[in-house]
Amino acid sequence: MLKNLLRKKEGTASTSGVTLDPNNIPHHVAIIMDGNGRWAKRRGLPRTMGHRAGADVLKKIVIAADEIGIKALTVYGFSTENWKRPATEVSLLMSLIREYLLGNVRDMHEHNVRIRFIGYIGGLSEELQQIIADAEQLTKNNTGLTLQLAINYGGRDEIVRAVKATVAEVTAGTMTIEDINETSFGEHLFTKEFSDVDLLIRPSNDYRISNFLLWQLAYAEFWFTETHWPDFTAQTLLDAVYAYQQRERRFGGLKTEE
Repeated sequence: MLKNLLRKKEGTASTSGVTLDPNNIPHHVAIIMDGNGRWAKRRGLPRTMGHRAGADVLKKIVIAADEIGIKALTVYGFSTENWKRPATEVSLLMSLIREYLLGNVRDMHEHNVRIRFIGYIGGLSEELQQIIADAEQLTKNNTGLTLQLAINYGGRDEIVRAVKATVAEVTAGTMTIEDINETSFGEHLFTKEFSDVDLLIRPSNDYRISNFLLWQLAYAEFWFTETHWPDFTAQTLLDAVYAYQQRERRFGGLKTEE
């Protein structure tokens, strides 16, 4: 298992010629699960098959992320812009989210995974809202990796909602304009209980963030790969973490010698 790899060689892990430092695992990883449609097209399959294949991959990556010590994994499941896709595809994506939750939540629970959802959940069907509520309730006390599923999520929408909530507090007199800062504003974000993203992973060779976690990605490291999401494996995740560990995070500062 991946945990055993992390214990090799006096606290380092060697996998496919690279060595991971278990003391420098990114705390919060975000993934834009891209390339399902292109994966299917290359195989002469309908896009729906690509989405199904991508859903199957997610469970494996969640377990792999937990095993190597990642504490929070946020994945882009359905964006506010995805409503613009053909109605048949939107319907399929909603069905896949439903199927994924009904088919995997209990297994995730047994792996001590906590499940949360970010985005405007009120814009989803009542049935899906109930499934989401049940998943969060079942896993709320789990202490392993937290899986955040971004459903009906948009980074700009999240910020607008946070602005409105902040204005409402000022209007109500519970805070003043002078009280507004990054911390108080962050309390109105969907991800308020989590640290900012350390590592963003995007498969399928697209180099953009697509309105995902605009606030939380301020100092994240980005890692891109040509691999389509349905072909993404635990080894791909390890490669991304290894690349992350080779970088020096300065957060706007300089090295001492500079």
